[in-house]
Amino acid sequence: MRHVLSALVVNQPGVLAHISGMLASRAFNIDSLAVGATENPELSRLTFVVNGGVKVLNQVRKQLEKIITVVKVLDFSNEEFVERDLMLMKVSTKDGTRSEILELVSIFRGQVVGVSLDHVMIEISGKESKVEAFIDTMRPFGIIEMVRTGRIAMLRGNAFTYDPKSESNVAEETVNA
Repeated sequence: MRHVLSALVVNQPGVLAHISGMLASRAFNIDSLAVGATENPELSRLTFVVNGGVKVLNQVRKQLEKIITVVKVLDFSNEEFVERDLMLMKVSTKDGTRSEILELVSIFRGQVVGVSLDHVMIEISGKESKVEAFIDTMRPFGIIEMVRTGRIAMLRGNAFTYDPKSESNVAEETVNA
């Protein structure tokens, strides 16, 4: 089973290396990983996807929670959440296929972010399945290059934040959710 985990961590050098090293040393495979700033400049959020059963998930969570720089961890898998991937792709237009490619970009709600004589650069964001479907659609035209971010995710109705004064630092209800 696929699990989307999010961890709030102290924003300091070496935290990502420590966490990824711990996961690798225990043979946990990370399918996707994204790290970024949060609303609190002292914290960063790691969002990652791991595959495995409940036993694997519990092991990953327990190991993460032992790391001093990890403030809290939440498994989004049983929660209502929004997830997105981002991809940039260069597709060949040498065969006079530019208009067909542009039409497909529009259908997938993507954007052309760069144009040259022999290719277009496209930005696509959305669920993993949408990004994968777009990749499959573009293959026949000739994908020159592509790069993808790791998955990012956010709870729909609750805030996944950290308040050092609060005893319960789990997902907290938000106003206007």
